Amino acid sequence: MTASPWPYRWDLLQRYRLIEIVALWEGRLTTNHLVDAFGIGRQQASKDINTYKREIAPDNLEYDQQLKGYRPSPRFQPHLTCGTADEYLQLLNRNRELSSTFEAVNIKSAHTEVLSVPARAIEPEVLRTIVAAARYRQRIEVDYVSVSDPNREGRIITPHTLVYNGMRWHVRAWCEKHGDYRDFVLSRFRGSPEVLSGSEQGVEGDSLWNRWVTIRIRPDTRLTPEQRKVVARDYGMRRNLLSLKTRAALVQYALKLMQLDPYTIDSDPRAQQIVISNLAELKPYLFG
Repeated sequence: MTASPWPYRWDLLQRYRLIEIVALWEGRLTTNHLVDAFGIGRQQASKDINTYKREIAPDNLEYDQQLKGYRPSPRFQPHLTCGTADEYLQLLNRNRELSSTFEAVNIKSAHTEVLSVPARAIEPEVLRTIVAAARYRQRIEVDYVSVSDPNREGRIITPHTLVYNGMRWHVRAWCEKHGDYRDFVLSRFRGSPEVLSGSEQGVEGDSLWNRWVTIRIRPDTRLTPEQRKVVARDYGMRRNLLSLKTRAALVQYALKLMQLDPYTIDSDPRAQQIVISNLAELKPYLFG
């Protein structure tokens, strides 16, 4: 049996890692984080934080009376994690999935291989500010770039939700320049965001976010009946139809995740396999 590289039980190690990740990327750590994540008592959570401070990283955490929690010190250095935004974002993404348990335990199997997309470069200060602004409904001034406009452009936004679309993370936010709610890719923020003030714009005002629509897919009718049966079974369809509920703001992301282009049909039905059954209903929610 191979010895563990860490001198801690795996359950303790996961709690210490959570301490490090939350402190770095949210900028505020409390015992509630551990209590909610692991179902432990508040006394045990406090003991875990104190053990982390005493034995693992004495210089990493500072208690902030105003925050009523711990914040990362200027000398913060990751000890049990890599210090990448992807660790925090994937923690959010996997917190309800059983697979996260196995990954957290670091179980490795020679019979399993999972492909992953490259992690995007996201600065801790950027993500911390966005998370806090979403929590407290604050306006923040940011610099943002895009492929269509690679020069920095100042924006004032009020974020409300982080979203993972299967390939990358973005934040849904009110944009004062355009006067509506938009998506901003986290890795495209530049510099240090500036917190301005509170905002009247919140998630309840985002009509596309709060509207639920149904995407209906079916096997490509160009396939033979036997082939359509195979596809229907793959997707768990009933009567050759699968209905998926999603937020109107996320319709295009959901289609892209299923490799469905609403504007183009593949010439090979075996490559296409599935098609959108209610495209006309979804068109108002597509980007272009």
